[in-house]
Amino acid sequence: MKNMKKFLALAMAACMTVGMAACGGNNTADTTGNTTGTNTNANTDTADEAGDAQEQESGGATEITLWTFPVGDWGGAYVDEVIAAFNESYPDVSVNVEYLDYTSGDDQLTAAIEAGTAPDILLAEPQRLVKFGKNGRMVALDDMFTDELKTDVGNESIIAACSDGTNYWMYPLSITAHFMAINYEAWESSGALEYVNQEGDRTWTTEDFQNALAKLKEAGLTSGVVYCGGQGGDQGTRALVTNLYSADFTNAEHTEWTINSENGIQGLTLLKDLCDQGLLSYDAGIQASDELQLFSNGTVQMSFCWNAANAKNYASSVTFTPYALPFPSDDGVPVLESGLYGFGIFDNGDAAKQQAARDFITFVCDDAEWGPKSVEATGFFPVRGSFEVYADSDDPNMEFYNAMLAYVGDNFTAMDGFTEQRAEWWTMLQYVFTGEKSVQEAADTYVSNSNAYTASYSE
Repeated sequence: MKNMKKFLALAMAACMTVGMAACGGNNTADTTGNTTGTNTNANTDTADEAGDAQEQESGGATEITLWTFPVGDWGGAYVDEVIAAFNESYPDVSVNVEYLDYTSGDDQLTAAIEAGTAPDILLAEPQRLVKFGKNGRMVALDDMFTDELKTDVGNESIIAACSDGTNYWMYPLSITAHFMAINYEAWESSGALEYVNQEGDRTWTTEDFQNALAKLKEAGLTSGVVYCGGQGGDQGTRALVTNLYSADFTNAEHTEWTINSENGIQGLTLLKDLCDQGLLSYDAGIQASDELQLFSNGTVQMSFCWNAANAKNYASSVTFTPYALPFPSDDGVPVLESGLYGFGIFDNGDAAKQQAARDFITFVCDDAEWGPKSVEATGFFPVRGSFEVYADSDDPNMEFYNAMLAYVGDNFTAMDGFTEQRAEWWTMLQYVFTGEKSVQEAADTYVSNSNAYTASYSE
């Protein structure tokens, strides 16, 4: 695809939904356990800060540590390459890297923060970075959000997602939409493909979805599995439930969780009915990473946790054509969640390290050559409108992946209590599918508990 320029036509988005973890496709990434270079002095006094800054100015080396969650192919060889390029301009800054995963990464961060050994830089989603910022753990990046950046991004929703409404805590790099995918050949041979719109943005309806599932069952195929064994990839099950009957996940003010609304109950009830009828299955013991494996090996014929990076990650392990689709909705207009990724700086009390961290982030995200390369390394799309990426890509799906950004909906991941409600969400799904509670009772319990978490932040 030649000269494909990134666009972010978020016409439907009142506020950008930001990243969930990238569907669990990279959950198997190893944690190196190498903390060499991690700053262990969280209480450096003013004199030491001044001395470190003076040392840097006079040519002394400054050592910083970057921790990164899995984001596409960002890691390994590429990170070594971009650090080497950075060092050509900043030879006195040493960057050590540790790779986290979505299984133990949060625990590692918590332990490091409590021990005073937090990294200098973290690559993650706003849900993590904004939370740390609001808790006083990070350096405000307000001065980096220049008029030039805001104009180049050209979307207030992306800019707003980096902030808690008072300060900016994340400097953005790339963005993607999360959607679903089907096994094209299985759907074609079963006749289910006749209910899939293969034109334009491939939008389809809840009725189409039900009819397609019926065809798959007639052909003796296991269509898809609603995973509810943990929070991994929960953006997929959230989007599935909310889209079926256009439910709102929260209120507009982001003060209450609202999936127990009439439309939310309707969506949950339909999913339970589909499972009871054998048109879908559910599994209380798996998360998205497991579901992706089942999809890639052909056991199930759809995944509710797909995006551009997962398509690339599983390309060599599938023997069929993964065909990406937006989630079905009652009105045929999907509302998708997105992954927004960027960098934050922990406040480790060292002015020289903080400046080096800013220089590194600016180089990685904004440099005319390395900014686009860094975006491509994530497998997603640039937040900067001036960046062209994938100009030489021969992947026909890249245009579709980019087009899905137009359907990204409301951002609620920086909402107080978001982390706590994630556990309530998969617990609710287990209640629904096992029949331990009625759909309404399970949803009411989820909302009550989640709203209590949210309210506790203001007490």
